[in-house]
Amino acid sequence: MKDLGHHRREYLKEGLNRENLKANPFDQFTHWFEQACEAGVLEPNAMSLATAGADARPSLRTVLLKKFDERGFVFFTNFGSRKAKEIADNASVSLLFPWLALERQVIISGTAAKISTAETLKYFVTRPLESQLGAWASTQSSVISSRKALQMKFAEVKKKFQGGEVPVPSFWGGYRVEPRSIEFWQGGSGRLHDRFLYTRREDGEWGIERLAP
Repeated sequence: MKDLGHHRREYLKEGLNRENLKANPFDQFTHWFEQACEAGVLEPNAMSLATAGADARPSLRTVLLKKFDERGFVFFTNFGSRKAKEIADNASVSLLFPWLALERQVIISGTAAKISTAETLKYFVTRPLESQLGAWASTQSSVISSRKALQMKFAEVKKKFQGGEVPVPSFWGGYRVEPRSIEFWQGGSGRLHDRFLYTRREDGEWGIERLAP
């Protein structure tokens, strides 16, 4: 067994204090997201998405956040993918933004639901042509015989839509994760990390609590 106990570093960046937090978690997320972009964090909109289907077995993958507002956090996928099938069985999901260069994490728990076709179309037309074609070519999460078979399918789709606009596939679209709670985690020295949890109350307002590290 490989012992990794010696892989250790102290978290020495700024701490996180209650008085410095925004009252609204979306404002706090916007502030941290902008700082991650300014710091040159690789793919700051990359987030781990955890789902679990009817069998309660969890699965995890990295997806890209494409938009967010006070309604929630939006990503796009094939409706035949494993994640989509599990969301259909169990809408409860979690998101994690691992901004390690800033010694920060943001952890979101909530429910996922499909966005409107109009919202999906608005995003789809902004995608590069190859990404549009890729949405048609890939039967996401299904077993395929080889990469060559995938490339052949891509070439077929490219020929089919040559010279015209690529329509949105009926089997592809977006999900919005509406948060129940959002945790902001800042690394601290001696593993005394700062953790603040925003939880949506019944009146729609947000409560804030400090958590032990």
